[in-house]
Amino acid sequence: MNYRHAYHAGNFADCMKHALLVTLLQSFLRKPAPFMVLDTHAGIGRYDLHSPEAEKTQEWRDGIGKLWNEDAASPLADWLEQVKKAGGPEFYPGSPLIIAQMLRAQDSLICCEKHPEDKRSLYRLFTNTPNVTVHERDAYEALRALLPPKTAKRGLILIDPPFEEPGEFNRLAQAVQTIQARFANAIIAIWYPIKHRTPVRIFHETLMGTGIRNICVAELLMRPPHNPDQLNGAGLLVIRPPFGFAEKASAQLERLQHVLGAHESCVTQLVEE
Repeated sequence: MNYRHAYHAGNFADCMKHALLVTLLQSFLRKPAPFMVLDTHAGIGRYDLHSPEAEKTQEWRDGIGKLWNEDAASPLADWLEQVKKAGGPEFYPGSPLIIAQMLRAQDSLICCEKHPEDKRSLYRLFTNTPNVTVHERDAYEALRALLPPKTAKRGLILIDPPFEEPGEFNRLAQAVQTIQARFANAIIAIWYPIKHRTPVRIFHETLMGTGIRNICVAELLMRPPHNPDQLNGAGLLVIRPPFGFAEKASAQLERLQHVLGAHESCVTQLVEE
């Protein structure tokens, strides 16, 4: 409950996660059928990059601060369009605002935020957005309560926990099983930090042992993952990625690696279809 994303908004991990999120959302827009997105750890939706919190860490300067002037030919252009639409460069959008901006009238977004103050900020942001609902509830309880959706047969479940409590990778593995039982055709996207390799490897092996097919992993490392007390990189694990996702994600990560001066990027098919 003490985690506040305002200190980290717009950093390299946000840029990586949101660029790939836009690519996932674009796949739904190819067809007219409605889709639903459940954002389980939504935050406040939009962050002031000149707030005391952001100025204290200035993490955004090594993230969105280096990417703002990408040209229209960049593989990051579609994501940056959403960032600018949200009020940049003064503000950086969280995942719920990026999602909401890309919804059509027939689509919907459900946001869950456990922190009461952040939930109120998020609710105010979407007061006049009828296809977005905001819940103050635990993310993992929400998976049981809100799935399957009543309004769509297609959907994306975005799980982006703060990883401030032990056992988060175990909870994520259990969450995947819950989603499988309740909304088996959903795309599942799980963000995770990379400090050192052991917890990530165990998480991957756990999911590989479930029998779930078609699991893709995209990772961006700013430095070798040798220091467990430092955020060295970030990953996005996607279950049932849309056609062409791996190729687009590879191009996006390669560009992020080049501009941000990252150590390494990769997209791996952890389990084949």
